[in-house]
Amino acid sequence: MKIYKTAQGIIIESESGFFRSKEKNWNTLVNSENLFQKLQEEVSNSEKIDWSPKEIAAPIGTQEIWAAGVTYFRSREARMEESKESGAAVFYSKVYEAERPELFFKSTYYRVAQPNGKVHIRKDSKWNVPEPELTLFINSAGHIAGYTIGNDMSSRDIEGENPLYLPQAKSYDYAAAIGPCLFVPEKPIHPDTKIHMKIERYGKTIFEGEISINQMKRSHTELAGYLFREMAFPDGVYLMTGTCLVPDDSFTLHDGDKISIEIDEIGTLVNIVGR
Repeated sequence: MKIYKTAQGIIIESESGFFRSKEKNWNTLVNSENLFQKLQEEVSNSEKIDWSPKEIAAPIGTQEIWAAGVTYFRSREARMEESKESGAAVFYSKVYEAERPELFFKSTYYRVAQPNGKVHIRKDSKWNVPEPELTLFINSAGHIAGYTIGNDMSSRDIEGENPLYLPQAKSYDYAAAIGPCLFVPEKPIHPDTKIHMKIERYGKTIFEGEISINQMKRSHTELAGYLFREMAFPDGVYLMTGTCLVPDDSFTLHDGDKISIEIDEIGTLVNIVGR
């Protein structure tokens, strides 16, 4: 099952087609006790509509977006490389091996870039990259109810200068994009699920890569458990789970670059780089 947020309401996609949800409130729907079963019931009691996922909004209500760092070995290596001059490389090595994961606040819902909309790079940064991430939707009860695609935009030079600058490197207007839908499977997403990213400049591919989420060091339930240890999320929360598709150190995004992130079964999230 997939859920799309649109100006015409909430649209449910099943194997048999598209259906308009009777529920008008995004937060209420996604926090249903058994979301997959709820969507099945809606589809069985609704008429199919003629619709295609063209003009869609980010699949978010008033949820916060959080993120996990250094969950893949490649991410560990990249973070250590960018921070070696500041002497902070050891911290990234330690957090990769530690029991407690790195979790940080990423974005409010009103700073999120829309699918096909612009993601921003900072004017005071010279080294900016996208980070394609499987993103969990965790409901208000702390259960993983669905998945979407996330783009955790990062200013690597700012974070590398000093790890205390992480909030500035990670959290600013349109530094996060999610979409194109919320994928709600009956069972947890398969560990062999692949993430694919392509970056184009003037119509030419300048970066392309693919990775399987089974290379992730930590489990999804582990990350969700730590996030909910001492915090409540009455409307649920999105959690980006980290990345290991990292362009080499000579790469930085330019205005107008097109970023396409595809995850098996979920779809493709496309954004254009701007300021």
